[in-house]
Amino acid sequence: MTRIVFALVPGVHLLDLAGPAQVFSTAAGLGHPYELCHVSERADVPSAQGLTLRASTHWPALGAGDIVVVPGWRRAPGHPPAPVVAPATARRIAAHHAAGGLVASVCAGAFALGQAGLLDGRRCTTHHELQDDLARHHRSATVVRDVLYVTDDRVVTSAGIASGIDLALHLVAARHGPATAARTARAMVVYARRNGDAPQAGAMLRHRAHLSDAVHRAQDLIDARYTSPLRLTDLAAAAGVSERTLTRRFTAATGLTPLRYQQELRLEHAERLIGQGTTVEAAAHAVGFTDARMLRRLRLRSRIPAAPTAAPAATADSVVLAAST
Repeated sequence: MTRIVFALVPGVHLLDLAGPAQVFSTAAGLGHPYELCHVSERADVPSAQGLTLRASTHWPALGAGDIVVVPGWRRAPGHPPAPVVAPATARRIAAHHAAGGLVASVCAGAFALGQAGLLDGRRCTTHHELQDDLARHHRSATVVRDVLYVTDDRVVTSAGIASGIDLALHLVAARHGPATAARTARAMVVYARRNGDAPQAGAMLRHRAHLSDAVHRAQDLIDARYTSPLRLTDLAAAAGVSERTLTRRFTAATGLTPLRYQQELRLEHAERLIGQGTTVEAAAHAVGFTDARMLRRLRLRSRIPAAPTAAPAATADSVVLAAST
């Protein structure tokens, strides 16, 4: 069981809290054990939107695998840099990180991490209206502007309000894989997005920004078995539609046929292996190609800007995906 501890400050923004909380709660509903806890210096916590929240005044025991999240609160730009949390709370946040745990913030929550000494020498971000203040009050930090979130040595800071959802989806992807993050995002009816300053999102996330359940079901199967030949008939059965309908909807939703999507997954995984020192031949076999020729062709094609082409025919993947390996 992983504990997600939300440290609440008076004036907390509801979406700063509710967005990440919903992500972890949804992931728990998909079978990943998360326990959400809410702590504060006082039991009653007024929110910026007028709703009073109830929190525990006692912190639970935390392990290195647990996460502490500080949601943002209403803070006017230029506000004096007075301590934003009690010294005891700041010490708890710092101690959790020192023990190997991960700490995160949404919006003005970055100031609490700064008070805990966790921004010194690290990259971070916050809401665009507060970035100048954060840089001024924490001069040893590097404030990254115009991004959704920044990670630096188990310190994850995000921009304002809804970006807390992106931060939490990133943490779910890091722990359980991008397919789980994509399913979590789909259940929440949000795009599975990544920070523009981070490495590019994988194909599992990049092609999930649609609302076609049939295509998502087919992608789930390809994601789980991308190294194996997959019959289009099996994909269509999993999606609950005909082969022709699946290919048409898949192409419209992702810009790829099912075969191209599977090849893109294989290529990404192979590139990761090659970057770690694996030979092209070994990487090709590891991701499901029978030899390295197809992998070499895909690598070459990925480096050449593609000319506009007509949409593929509805029967382009007529028998078996990855048959030409």
